[in-house]
Amino acid sequence: MLNITKGMLIEYALSIPPLVLVFEFNPESLTRTRTITMRTGNAPATRGGYDFTLPTETPRVSQGVTVQPESFSIDILLDATDRMNEAEPIATVFGVEPELDTLRSMVEPKSQGPGGLQTLSSLGLGGQRAFQRSESASVLLLVWGTHILPVFMTSVIIAEQAHLPSLVPYRAKATLAMQVIEGNNPFYTVEKVRQVVGAALNTGRTVIGGIF
Repeated sequence: MLNITKGMLIEYALSIPPLVLVFEFNPESLTRTRTITMRTGNAPATRGGYDFTLPTETPRVSQGVTVQPESFSIDILLDATDRMNEAEPIATVFGVEPELDTLRSMVEPKSQGPGGLQTLSSLGLGGQRAFQRSESASVLLLVWGTHILPVFMTSVIIAEQAHLPSLVPYRAKATLAMQVIEGNNPFYTVEKVRQVVGAALNTGRTVIGGIF
């Protein structure tokens, strides 16, 4: 039987209402992507960069190379069946609609009010267009295992798969796309330290194994 690990998305803000989504997913279904953009300048475009011979020349070789922020894509299943069987009142009436509403709220613009409290701009505090000057996107924390990453939600695709007689969904699949916020913040700093340590462990294992 496959072990199911819980993950979590938490809005990092003073919000009304606070946004938290706990979900179950198979870690093997998480896709991580990092790309670089290359501008070769005067280098021959067909050869992809400058000529080099020595390691000391690599800074020149990598001129015009820009590293893009890491992005994530995960599929999660929201299913209220067990809770409905246990006669949980919210699940019995609303299915997974509260979870879907949370996801939708995580990608909508927010307006900051008194005391730093944030509310959905669609409640009338913002303009007609998304993310105007007085509005901001939600900063979310993606929590899974030992990882805590600050992210923006860039895309939410929801496929409702089963409904109650009232047409309220009680099972849905959500495909979430996120971009890591790779600025100077404590969450990303801790993740990079963890990454450096992990890479060092791999190098040490490789050397001890006699690969080199």
